[in-house]
Amino acid sequence: MSELTHTAPQAPEPDYDRLLRANLERVFNERDAGKRAAALEELYVADPVMFEPTNIVEGRSAISIVAGNLLEQFGPTFRFIPVGTAVGHHGLGSLQWQAGPDGGPIAVTGADVAEVVDGRIARLWVLLNQPVA
Repeated sequence: MSELTHTAPQAPEPDYDRLLRANLERVFNERDAGKRAAALEELYVADPVMFEPTNIVEGRSAISIVAGNLLEQFGPTFRFIPVGTAVGHHGLGSLQWQAGPDGGPIAVTGADVAEVVDGRIARLWVLLNQPVA
């Protein structure tokens, strides 16, 4: 560790767990497009960017479309479920999750890593774990 210390006042840390859990539940598990749009407005900055493994998604409406398409693609009981508690500091938070049909096998696991600005998600990286062989 460096012997230099930063003594400027720090803004209070956001509640990373609340924010990232709300993102999973109210955006990525929400099947109603209107409710999903309202959640995006509350939880994300005006011009967010989401980084998926094979795509970069810009803007709230584009993120909403991606979330809706995922839910439609994987069926009516597919859900994202948080694993553990989100952690974070200095504007960067991470929450692990798993997803699959209700009562069914886990189809995918991963983590969301978010840059948080003024209590809202500015950039979101969706990290997928490699499938277990």
